[in-house]
Amino acid sequence: MSLPDPAQIPAAAGPLAIEPPPAGPPPADWARYGPPPAPPPADWERYWPGPEDGAGRRTLLGAVGAGLVGAAAMAVSRPGLGWLLVALAVGTVAVVVAPRPPAPGTALWGGAALALAAVAAVRDAGYVVAICVIAALFAGSLALAGGRTVGGLTAGAFAGTAAAFRALPWAGRALSGYRAGPRQARVAVSALVTVALVSVFAALFASADHTFAKVLDVVLPAVDPAAGFQAVLRFVLVGLMALGAGYLAAGRPRFDLVPPAVPRRVRRAEWVLPLVAVDAVFLAFVAVQVATVAGGPPDDGNYSRYARAGFWQLDVVTVLTLLVIGVTARVAPRVERIDRLLLRVLLGTLAGCALAIVASAIRRLSLYEEAYGFTRLRVLVGAVELWLGVVFLLVILAGVRLRAGWLPRAVLGTGLAALLVVAAVNPDGFIAERNVDRYQRTGDLDTKYLATLSLDAVPALDRLPAGRRDCALWRLYADLNTPQDDWRSWNLDRQRARTVLDARPVTVTRACFQ
Repeated sequence: MSLPDPAQIPAAAGPLAIEPPPAGPPPADWARYGPPPAPPPADWERYWPGPEDGAGRRTLLGAVGAGLVGAAAMAVSRPGLGWLLVALAVGTVAVVVAPRPPAPGTALWGGAALALAAVAAVRDAGYVVAICVIAALFAGSLALAGGRTVGGLTAGAFAGTAAAFRALPWAGRALSGYRAGPRQARVAVSALVTVALVSVFAALFASADHTFAKVLDVVLPAVDPAAGFQAVLRFVLVGLMALGAGYLAAGRPRFDLVPPAVPRRVRRAEWVLPLVAVDAVFLAFVAVQVATVAGGPPDDGNYSRYARAGFWQLDVVTVLTLLVIGVTARVAPRVERIDRLLLRVLLGTLAGCALAIVASAIRRLSLYEEAYGFTRLRVLVGAVELWLGVVFLLVILAGVRLRAGWLPRAVLGTGLAALLVVAAVNPDGFIAERNVDRYQRTGDLDTKYLATLSLDAVPALDRLPAGRRDCALWRLYADLNTPQDDWRSWNLDRQRARTVLDARPVTVTRACFQ
């Protein structure tokens, strides 16, 4: 039996024949050929390849030097001047390693990072210092990694943490190629012999003469195993930070080149209808607020209850409004002119109403303060409300031309600026000042709460009458002297508080505990 000639078999014969898809763009109906292939995942090595060469000698020596500064100058339990010195040491490594001078944007982010780190040397309030130090880490990472888009800024803010670990193989390649010559080896052996001989003879002389032992106690620091372990830990952490800064400076990422996810555009009715309804609710609320301001207090005349009942809800409304604006701007189409006009009108109305709601929340906060006084939470939330008002103004400006490429950097930059303003205002001092003023008007004062403030509040609390003053300051007076500050933990506000309390010491009475 002979096989048929393949050339004589028709191309469409048999069930396995597959009709190829037509050339050109795919048809709108994907049911025939299946869904389009998903885009490949982003190759992060492509957008952050890192430096081509290993770490140079300047980078390694700079990381060791920064680690030594951290081990010697950083007081974790009592932040002060040492934290600023560590930030300067890490920033110096980045500047030295960078292949070119910093651009204006890089200089702005770096300056913000140093200014935020300097708060540790000025303010005593732990929560203010903690927030500013965390923000300084993000700002410093942005100074080295850059970023313009939302994704680029987010990746750039966290790139510093990842760089500290990615820099280890980078430094390892440099160390693996380094071979110490005979001269370096002899110097190292000589240094070890010197340390051993000095240690042995100094110990013998100290045991032989009590006066010499006292001299050594003054000259040499006390050896504490726990303190030594903490110093080693600080050396490692700060050294890794400096090494990561050098890694970022030597090989700047390109996170802005990562293709963003393409949003699914919706039809006009799908976004216009809910936005019109939300705008109507906002306009009705703003109209009621205007009538309330013009018509006087609420029906029961209780301003404090009125403020407390709505302040937090308005804060939530403000944040949700930003989410609504962001989602709408992302999914709404802009091809036709009518779509662009509706976006400007509807989102502009929503942002304008949100500004009025911010003003209403700030007004309620002032009423809240008149009834109950200021606290840390109320001050911070009020500062966030003011910053959100600035953000809505930026959103309105971006909506005029429907171009918001600059908006993510502006929002983040104004947020860091707002944080610096809060630190400059001195929240604990502001709280104490306003509560003392309120006490002079009403005679109402919560000394137990004021006693929980930081040493930043001492100059304001010093204005109180003797009995009230002692009850508000006795905890701060005890905290000021345990432990004593040295050059590492020197702090401007603690120094001012010490001057005030040394001039007028605190006397604790039994009434302070009742």
